[in-house]
This record gives sequence, structure tokens and C-alpha cells, in this order.
Amino acid sequence: MYSRDFPLDFAEKVKAVHENGGDTGSIGYKYNWRIEEAEKNILRTHTTAISARMLYHLGQQKTFTPAKYFSIDRVFRNEAVDATHLAEFHQIEGLVADYNLTLGDLMGSLHNFFSKMGITTLRFKPAYNPYTEPSMEVFSYHSGLKKWVEVGNSGVFRPEMLVPMGLPKDVCVIAWGLSLERPTMIKYGIDNIRDLVGHKVNLQMVCNNPLCRLEK
Repeated sequence: MYSRDFPLDFAEKVKAVHENGGDTGSIGYKYNWRIEEAEKNILRTHTTAISARMLYHLGQQKTFTPAKYFSIDRVFRNEAVDATHLAEFHQIEGLVADYNLTLGDLMGSLHNFFSKMGITTLRFKPAYNPYTEPSMEVFSYHSGLKKWVEVGNSGVFRPEMLVPMGLPKDVCVIAWGLSLERPTMIKYGIDNIRDLVGHKVNLQMVCNNPLCRLEK
């Protein structure tokens, strides 16, 4: 199956960014971008696709206005299933678009988000993402597994992603994609993700456990 429901002028800008950087100041990836590849439909590996769509619509405004977007949706990975990995799971996506945002704002937002679930022990590790720079992986300590577990990824969107969408060059976008299942494991002391999601779930456990209520 193929997708052709996207603006061709936008596709040309994306092509230029990939091949030579376009008008972003980047040198691009120096390869031939092919629309035949971009049109292919695949199971999404992350919900950044949703963020990209919303940022494009934001960039089409005549006058930019700061915005926040959030979503929770299912993603799919070619993963070996174990105590902390599934082939499909849920991702919590969030982004903030505004002027003068910094990496400190991103870290503060993540600390605030997790603290409302009672998770206050976080670590940040520098990472590489093709669409954010700087980028950080987010870890929290699982006392049952006795190890630090990655609970998300985050970063500041690169100009190569934002400029072709029509967003002003001085607008900054901080964003994150967080696991839904792993923080739940940490909060409720669940040692195996397969006990939380999938056909092995004990439904009585669902009935016995209270709802997770976030602080206001």
C-alpha cells in the first residue's frame, strides 16, 4: 500500500533537505531522496509521525502561535520479547513549540510529568536521533529488576525538520516519546512487561489494582 495524500511542494522541500540541506544551513545527508520510498506505508515505530503532521499544520498558520500537542498511541518494533520489551506497545508523545525554549525546559517538563506519577528518580543520557539535536534517553530505576530502565527518548527538533514545514527559524520545539508500559511497571512493582500487556495478563490483577491518579 502507498500513501500519496501529502502536499507535493512540501515533499520537494523535504527532498532538498535530505539531499543538500535546502535552506536550513545543513549539508543534508548527501543521498538521492526517492518519493517512491516515502510513499510506502509501514507499521510506525514511534509516534513522531503524529507530531510531524501537527507541526506541519502549525507551520501553515499565517502567524505563528505557541502550541502544545500530546498523544498516546500504539507503535510496533522488531524486538525480541523479554521482561522489558514487546513487539508492540504504547507511546506517550508530547511537544511544545515556542520561542526561547532550552534543553533545561525539556528536562524540567519530563521531571514534572513523571513526578505526577510518583516517579522522581530520573537519569538523562545523551543520544542520537536523526530529527533532534541535542537528544536524550530518559531512564528510571526499577527496584524489582534492580536496574535502570529506559522509559523514553527526547530532544529538540532540528531546523532540517521544522523549516520545510514553514515554521519560523527562531521557533524551538522540545519533544519527547515515552513508554506507557515501563513507567507503569515501575509504579506498581511489576517485574515482567508481559504480565501487564498481552495474552498472559492476569485479569484479576487488573481488577485488584487501583486506578493511577495523577496530581493536578
